[in-house]
This record gives sequence, C-alpha cells and structure tokens, in this order.
Amino acid sequence: MSSRAYRVFRGYEAPTFDIVHHRNRWFILSGIVLLAAMFGLVFRGINYSIDFTGGTLIQYENRSDASVEDVRALLGEAPYERGDAEIQLVNGNRLSIRTTSLTDLTTEQRTALTDALAKQAGVSSSAISTQVVGPTWGEQISRQALIGLIIVLIAITIYITLRFEWKMAIGAMAAMVHDVVITAGIYALTGREVSPATVIAILTILGFSLYDTVVIFDKIKENTESPSLMAKMTYADVANFSLNHVLMRSLNTSLVVILPILSLLLFGGETLKDFAFAMLIGVITGAYSSIFVAAPILVVLKEREPRYIAHRQRLESRAGGERKLRATPPPETEAEGLREGAPEPAAVGAAAAARATARTATSSRPRPKNRRKPPAKRKRR
Repeated sequence: MSSRAYRVFRGYEAPTFDIVHHRNRWFILSGIVLLAAMFGLVFRGINYSIDFTGGTLIQYENRSDASVEDVRALLGEAPYERGDAEIQLVNGNRLSIRTTSLTDLTTEQRTALTDALAKQAGVSSSAISTQVVGPTWGEQISRQALIGLIIVLIAITIYITLRFEWKMAIGAMAAMVHDVVITAGIYALTGREVSPATVIAILTILGFSLYDTVVIFDKIKENTESPSLMAKMTYADVANFSLNHVLMRSLNTSLVVILPILSLLLFGGETLKDFAFAMLIGVITGAYSSIFVAAPILVVLKEREPRYIAHRQRLESRAGGERKLRATPPPETEAEGLREGAPEPAAVGAAAAARATARTATSSRPRPKNRRKPPAKRKRR
C-alpha cells in the first residue's frame, strides 16, 4: 500500500476520485444489472418458500440422534428432491420438516420416503405424522406489509423534502428501488428460496441504504451552501468534492456491516443463510447506489436549474473555456478540507517546526541603532 493510499485509508486526506463527472458509466452499469434482474424476475420467477405457498408438514420423534444435515441429505436424494426443505429439531428429540407438497410424487415414492425417514430416526412408519398445511404468510399479511411499506416510503420522501429538497428525495427513492429490484433479481437468477426472513432482510437494507444516502446529501448540501467553494466550482464539482470527503466513511461503515453478515452466511447454518444472503446483497448494492446512483441523479437534476447553468457559464467564461475538475479543495478552503480528517502528526510537527524557526530567525536579527541626535540643551540667559 502506497503512502497516499495509507493516508486516505486512515482519513488523513480525502481521495480524489472523479465520480460525478463519470456518472454515465455508473448509469450504464446499473442499467445492465437492472436488466439482468428484471430478466430473472420475469422469466425465472421467485422461488417462494412454503410459508408463502403452503406445503407438507412432517413431524416425528428422533430416537437415533440423526442430525438436521442427515435428514436434509436424505430428502435431497432422487426422486424426492427436497433438499431445500425447512428442518427444525424441536425440544432436542423431535424433527419438524416443512417442504413443498408431495403431490408430485407417486404413492409408492411417498411411502418409500416415509419408510426411509422412519428407519433413519429409529421409529416405525406409523409414528411419522404427515399433513398438508396452508401458507403462513397469506395474502392479507402481504397486503398489510405492502401498505405499510408505501406509507413509510411516503413519510421518508416528505422528510427528505422538508429537510433537504424534493430533488434529493427523488435520488434517494431511485436508489432504494435500485437496491430492491437488484436484490430480488439476484434471488430469481440464483433460484434461492424466498422466505419471511428474506423479506425482513430486504426491509432492513432499505433503512441502511437510506442512512448512507442521507449522510452524503447532508455533506453536499453543506458544501454547496459554502460561498468559498461555489465561487470557483460548479455544482457537479462541489458534489464530487463532497463525495470524496465521505467516501471512506461510507466504505468503512459498509465493510464493518459486511463482515458479520459473511460470518452468518458461512457459519450460521441453513436457518440464517437466507437472511444473511439477502443482507449481503442489499448492503453491497446500498453502498453502491448511495454513491454512484443517488448523488449523480441529484447532480443531473440540479444542473438543469437556470441558476446553476448560468453559474457554470460564468466560471467557464472566466477561465476561458472548459474548466479542469477540482477534486481537491481550492487553497482558501484547504483548512475546511483538513477538518474532514485529522492531519498527519508528521505534517503538523513539520509545520510547527517551520513556524518556530521563522520566529527564532526574526527574534535573533539585530535591531538597528537609533541614530537620531539627542536634542540640544537650551542655554540659560
């Protein structure tokens, strides 16, 4: 790692990435991913769990201490193909299996499955209870959840509009829709089962994405209201400058969240994998959309305002043509940039030593002698 990369990582100085002015690249990338997600949703569809579709509930006593993995391996064999069933060990000695309906199996195959489970558990076939169950997440719950989500999105839009402006609300909502569609599309493309835990995870990542977006918008609003910055930079330049100053904060926050999610995904078992997978995809897309979708959309909307068009024209005419991007602050705002991250101790020490040397040289310089003649004494009369 170079010295500059280390200083950027530690927060001693801000990066100088040209994010906003390359916004077309990010829009094209997001468009490609969104098209792939829509393809998965339309042509492959979502693999709903039995909590949404209903299925078969199998319960029996486990006398042979067979593990959940052993039962799952048995259910995944041909011709059963039920390796994605929800298996729980209740009270330490009773197995509960929720799987899709067994109507696709013949009578002989269902009997063979029951006998295999009974033999594995050390019980008789008559001790296994099999019953058809309906969906636990019905249409009424889905309708109530959708109504609640719409109310929350409207409340968030009103809050961002009042706290910032309506154009920032549009950017935030676009980023949230971007995250949800991509997460759902990845589930459709991979064929992973969507359970209630997945829905909870998606709702959770909406809040995380919104938090990151609000932090970025707050910094952009603060800097675009600075006369010293706007005197020499366009709105896009100031937005890019603001993004660079909060970039490491956003990346570090996302990284800290991703690490425990990865531990859940790798070591959390089958019960937590659906939740962890949705959270992982959502956090990654949320961090991306806050920086590369929400902020560029805001810049596109703001730079269409007449005052910012005139402001850009004034700056370009003053510079005699197209201006160079200012990814770092101008000299008069250098102190403001340092406040974003603590300066290196070595730099502070070097500056202090230079000031002390200057003061010593000034104090040791010989003072000029006063060569004025003393006033002549008056003669007494």
